[in-house]
Amino acid sequence: MRILGVDPGLTRCGVGVIDAKADRSVSLVHVSVLTTDKQLELPERLLLLQTELAQLIEKYEPQRIAVERVFAQHNLRTVMGTAQASAVAFLEAAQRGIPVDLHTPSEVKASITGTGRANKVQVASMVGRLLVLPEGKLLPDATDALALAICNAWRGGSLAVPQGALTPAQQRWREAERQAKKRG
Repeated sequence: MRILGVDPGLTRCGVGVIDAKADRSVSLVHVSVLTTDKQLELPERLLLLQTELAQLIEKYEPQRIAVERVFAQHNLRTVMGTAQASAVAFLEAAQRGIPVDLHTPSEVKASITGTGRANKVQVASMVGRLLVLPEGKLLPDATDALALAICNAWRGGSLAVPQGALTPAQQRWREAERQAKKRG
């Protein structure tokens, strides 16, 4: 399963592509950070993101797209830019019929590090242990995008993993997700 993770942002948008196998192993396909100039008008910035994201989707042909769920922040400007960049990813996926899964930051952190309170350094460190990363330091947007893709592979239901192949913690997580959907 090829999964494209998007850490949405209007100034910096992390994009990570991984291949995931049913045995939970993951491998790096691509990672980058798409950027837009703050001096450009909003429509131009969104068009730049759309163009670059479309090129990556065409090139890597993901079967799923994982996007960080936008959550309320005190900074309305930041949350709006994040939501707008997310919408670009949603539209590109919808135009191609690619399923999109949303993951909260704490869900991603818990999936990658074992705790939903991990910081960016801890997430980046674990991503580095799970994937062979390119030389040099990656921006947090890049490692966050890879973490989203890995989380989707492990928790998003994107892999048809037999029930017995899940760890006890993963089984409890899946059951909690099922119960939440029933209530919700």
